[in-house]
Amino acid sequence: MAKSLLLHPCDAFRDRPAGQEFLYTKSDPRLYTHVDREAERLHMHGFSNRALACGIAAVFTLLSIPQPAKALDNVTLITDFGYNGRHAYFFVAIEKGYYKDADLDVKVVRGQGSVDAIRQVGANNAIVGFADAGSLVLARGNDQIPVKLVAIVYAKPPQAVFCREDSGIKRPSDLERASIANPAGGATVDMFPVYAKAAGFDATKVKWIVAGSDSLPGLLASNRVPCVGQFTVGEPLLRMQAAPAKLVRFAFAEGGVSFYGNGIIATDSTIATKPDLLRRFVAATIRGMKDAFARPDEAGRIMNKYHPAIDVAVAEGETKAVAELAQIKGHDLGRIDPARIQETIDVVNSVFKLKAPVAVNDVYAPGFVAN
Repeated sequence: MAKSLLLHPCDAFRDRPAGQEFLYTKSDPRLYTHVDREAERLHMHGFSNRALACGIAAVFTLLSIPQPAKALDNVTLITDFGYNGRHAYFFVAIEKGYYKDADLDVKVVRGQGSVDAIRQVGANNAIVGFADAGSLVLARGNDQIPVKLVAIVYAKPPQAVFCREDSGIKRPSDLERASIANPAGGATVDMFPVYAKAAGFDATKVKWIVAGSDSLPGLLASNRVPCVGQFTVGEPLLRMQAAPAKLVRFAFAEGGVSFYGNGIIATDSTIATKPDLLRRFVAATIRGMKDAFARPDEAGRIMNKYHPAIDVAVAEGETKAVAELAQIKGHDLGRIDPARIQETIDVVNSVFKLKAPVAVNDVYAPGFVAN
């Protein structure tokens, strides 16, 4: 490290050759000669210039001193299901420094379903989570878990059931006799009765097989199960792994139902005590979403960089599918419409009997998406 020869910004002005400093001790100005007065004027002029130069040097010296880095706020985000291409925009925000720009150090951990994510956030094991709105209504009404949405990502229902075409299942009513693999506590299971009611078949006649989220594509590809529950955003991976077998999709949104899907959640306590942190997190995440939707190919590469097991093309396809769910013409990305929250509550109430009533303000907190 180079040593500074100037120990103080004003050291350069302290030593003067003889005859350039003037000491004035005459109390009566009349005692000064003309030469004295001229010397005084020159001295004061020189002093002012030196003082100005000294001040400027002091400022530059202070600016050159390394300042301690500002501490980042630690944030743990729990996903709905594992790590998938549909989560690429979170990693885009990490890769491009959007969270750091917001003074946040974000760690993404894998969840095991929306219900799991809601419970983990409710237990303060994660600051924020990514979870389904319908599952959140159920958690509020039945378990009184104090968690709310602060931003929406899937503005349309993402849930679906995918079946092998060679299983003979061709229409929604054929699902009555089907076995469907799905993780325990997933949003697809929670909201399936809503779809069944709209499509006109009996949801109770479906057999659910509990399986881990990562095992679903393999189970379908190996024909160990005829159907799996999966979000539409997971379709690229399913089709790739099931090939050459063809798949039939039963998307809830195509069955005539309308409700909110996944969004960013936080506890009532975090919303009340750390609103600025949440606003910064939401804003940085939306920056990542915008970049990912504009460049899904880049988002796929970034997701693969952080999780090499995820194929670049699959992550790109899932990012495109997320964009279809998230982007609604005339609506700001991430902004929650209270009327759609009420619609979601009504849909849940139409097929479930909640232990306690749930109001719009129990499900979401406004003011966390910037204008």
